[in-house]
Amino acid sequence: MAERVVKLPDVGEGIAEAELVEWHVKVGDAVREDAVLGAVMTDKATVEIPSPAKGRVLWLAGNVGDLLAIGSDFVRLEVDGTSEPATEAAKLESSAASASAKKSDHDASTPRVPASEPSHVSRSQPSAASLQHTGQRSLAAPAVRLRAREAGLDLRQLRGTGPAGRITHDDLDAHLARGHTGTTATPYQAQTAVTDIKIVGLRRKIAEKMALASSRIPHITYVEEVDVTTLEDLRAKVNGQKQPDKPKLTLLPFLMRAMVRAIAEQPHLNAHFDDEAGIVHQHAGIHIGIATQTPTGLVVPVVRHAEARDLWSCAAEVARLAEAARNASATRDELTGSTITITSLGALGGLATTPIINHPEVAIVGVNRVAIRPHWDGTAFVPRQMMNLSSSFDHRVIDGFDAAQFVQRIKLLLETPAMIFIEG
Repeated sequence: MAERVVKLPDVGEGIAEAELVEWHVKVGDAVREDAVLGAVMTDKATVEIPSPAKGRVLWLAGNVGDLLAIGSDFVRLEVDGTSEPATEAAKLESSAASASAKKSDHDASTPRVPASEPSHVSRSQPSAASLQHTGQRSLAAPAVRLRAREAGLDLRQLRGTGPAGRITHDDLDAHLARGHTGTTATPYQAQTAVTDIKIVGLRRKIAEKMALASSRIPHITYVEEVDVTTLEDLRAKVNGQKQPDKPKLTLLPFLMRAMVRAIAEQPHLNAHFDDEAGIVHQHAGIHIGIATQTPTGLVVPVVRHAEARDLWSCAAEVARLAEAARNASATRDELTGSTITITSLGALGGLATTPIINHPEVAIVGVNRVAIRPHWDGTAFVPRQMMNLSSSFDHRVIDGFDAAQFVQRIKLLLETPAMIFIEG
């Protein structure tokens, strides 16, 4: 038998390290050739690492959440045949890692008990101390404490008549004679368990991205109400025609086309700001990021060149990218390169939000839910379908006036949707 080292391969151009997000094997497992050993993530792209040979796992590189250098040892396998023997240091490291893995498995299977809680106390049956507010220990002789414990009494419920408030046998007898029991049945119980959840994988990437945007971009958020009654009527009529070769239209394609028209008048909002170099990179192509919630977290697939797409092309591409993002098949290119972003929570959109800009972009448009509200038309209140747009801008390079003008232009186009299709 011989030892074979599996290195962490180059998973992307210019990438020096990757985050370990999943192990598919453990020390001692037998693996076949091409079986997946584990998975690493870099810039929201997850890559599975296969086994190059059949063998048995001797050593694993680390724990989920660790950052591993490209080219470093990933897994060590015991395989048939001969190979260059491992060094003594590698053997010691393998032994230590194996022991650590066994300890981790044992720790994971052993429930945590807070140090302040006696080991004999059941989690489903709280101690007497949890039934009342915490306080100093009551004064009582050991024999009195034993009787109280057997009766299920919390001595803090009693008032002592002995010296310095000491609880006596007489106090205990009097309390029991009044028909008091130790505990009062209640469906409400104090919970003391603490669960530690390590932030790894996509969730850590999201946390880093949000922290970067929040710390480096001074946001200004502008909220405006939009009457989408006419737009919703148009959308319903178009969708009602049941054209099998065309996708169903949601509100997003109309918003995307309205943004294209508005950006044509204010191209500096379709940009990246390199704050370290002090340069705004203004893009001619409009690449709209669509914030998409997936089972593993929020990702932003990109509809490229929205300026060259009609309503149905926008709708089809949004649907395709959303599906790819949710089943984790979206490529790196499909998840990068946006120049401005749309974020929407759909029916959960609330009245207003404060969206965080997708760094290094300078603007993000937030869509809130559509609701029927009373609207004054000059003579009476009438029901209208209303929606708020909550949009944030990088106040270092976008003035409040420009932000308001941009949103007002989008509002006008959505309220009179025919103008979206009128050139000039």
